[in-house]
Amino acid sequence: MIQHEAAAPFPMPDDLPAASRRVAAALAQAGHPALIRIFPDSTRSAAEAAAAVGCTPEAIVKSLIFRRADDDVPVLALIGGADRVDTTRLATAAGGRVARADADFVRRHTGFAIGGVPPVGHATPPVAVIDQGLFALSTVWAAAGTPHAVFQTTTTDLARIAGAITAAIAADR
Repeated sequence: MIQHEAAAPFPMPDDLPAASRRVAAALAQAGHPALIRIFPDSTRSAAEAAAAVGCTPEAIVKSLIFRRADDDVPVLALIGGADRVDTTRLATAAGGRVARADADFVRRHTGFAIGGVPPVGHATPPVAVIDQGLFALSTVWAAAGTPHAVFQTTTTDLARIAGAITAAIAADR
């Protein structure tokens, strides 16, 4: 496991992947001293990330990209790893009907591939919505640009750095 601190946007460690360097720069710009951790095994899914960092899937934040149907604006849903997004609730919070984005839309609007989409550093600033259920946890883990990179944060800091609206967007279990 390689660990890198995101204390300042420059200089960045040469062995940190380019996508993770962009996340580190965005975190530093937001005043967040996150430590980006790179794992040899995949952290693409909530279960894989939880196994890698040694937490429960609930403490993994999924950064899911949707597109607002009326104007194609990207919508970022930040939700716990064990939860699913209720698209009706998300649409209410995001200000319009939403649909799941395809891989091309995600890459074009975020600059990241599915499986490593972080909550910050997107090419096009999204409408960000964080599920209120995440606030039951003090510490969470989020993707850091690649399917092998994550960082730890608090839910309060996550909402702040993502510029997220707080709403109940999780589907009922």
